[in-house]
Amino acid sequence: MSKLTWKKTAALVMAVTMLTTAAAGCGNNASSSASSEESSTSSTVESSAASATEEETDEMAAKNVADLIDAIYVQERNDNTDEECKAAKEAWDALTDAQKELVEGDNADPDYFGRDTGDAAQDDPRNEDEIGENELLVVSFGTSFNDSRVKDIKGIEDALQEAYPDWSVRRAFTAQIIINHVQARDDEKIDNMQQALDRAVANGVKNLVMHGAEYDEMNELLDQYKDKFEGIAVAEPLLGEVGDDATVINADKEAVAKAITAEAVKTAGYDDVAAAAEDGTAFVFMGHGTAHVAKVSYSQMQTTMETLGYTNVFIGTVEGEPEDTSCEAVIEKVKEAGFTKVVLRPLMVVAGDHANNDMAGDDEDSWLSQFKAADCFDSVDTQIAGLGEIGDIQQLYIDHAQAAIDSLNG
Repeated sequence: MSKLTWKKTAALVMAVTMLTTAAAGCGNNASSSASSEESSTSSTVESSAASATEEETDEMAAKNVADLIDAIYVQERNDNTDEECKAAKEAWDALTDAQKELVEGDNADPDYFGRDTGDAAQDDPRNEDEIGENELLVVSFGTSFNDSRVKDIKGIEDALQEAYPDWSVRRAFTAQIIINHVQARDDEKIDNMQQALDRAVANGVKNLVMHGAEYDEMNELLDQYKDKFEGIAVAEPLLGEVGDDATVINADKEAVAKAITAEAVKTAGYDDVAAAAEDGTAFVFMGHGTAHVAKVSYSQMQTTMETLGYTNVFIGTVEGEPEDTSCEAVIEKVKEAGFTKVVLRPLMVVAGDHANNDMAGDDEDSWLSQFKAADCFDSVDTQIAGLGEIGDIQQLYIDHAQAAIDSLNG
């Protein structure tokens, strides 16, 4: 992908992503109209409680919370979002432990507020004003897993801030569903793209760079702001340009392949990838997958691994796009190659919901469960860690940011 530069006021926006794609987020666009039912639902709970049995009272209280959660499980922010997030958390906190277990809605469940994903206080939403003239806006889909957000997203942001002390690093998530989740549960407010760009304008930012996540959507939104800045540069995504087919690889993909494999091998206790292969161990990296044309990037990553001689490294995707990256297809590849031990690790910047549930979860359709159910491997282990915490990956983001800055400087 070529870098996008507009000359009027400069703004540097960097997004945490791997693909030059408008990859669909993992959520829904459910209507926020449920919020309008909040007051009537609460009134019903109160008026019915006196005559209801204890079991019915518990169910009504749980349903009220489920409705409030569903109301904020939406991809568009509205004028009532702050109040809706607060109401959902207060209603949850008022439930007994038994009532919390009964919470179930279209998207609501006890884990929405109840799952322990780490300490949000360790994070920094980076939504401060007084930005200055130079802003580095780090854009990602986002995650509600606090520990992963700190290690992966904040890890990249911290590395960028250290590398570019004259630039103010700020954050934006593209998934309003996740923004609402974090705000309701942890009272941490993270900007969406429009909020972040409006903040930059209000602060008189002159130099802004944006990088890759939801690439098409991001450029469309940026087009609305091009007259607000002297210049806007879009940096390359982590995997660099998307080639025409699976055989086209580049230096960025090779660097990522080396970095993630080295980290996985070290974590598994091997001296190098060859020693792991000799011991019968295969490494399977699970990406998201996409129907977008950029899905070829996953095939290119597999080609890169093979070019590097990593015969025991395989690329898969949750969505099974491309088809040969589905869990079933990867299991067959590993089995046919003769490896008897498997290590699963996410090929994602953040080790969030996909890593913890789709890859390492207990459900029968998780990759961990499916590999075990294949009954042809002596062991199947997982490494739950995002790419964002790997030093060499952070350096790639730094390098791409420098290229974007250089483009603004002509």
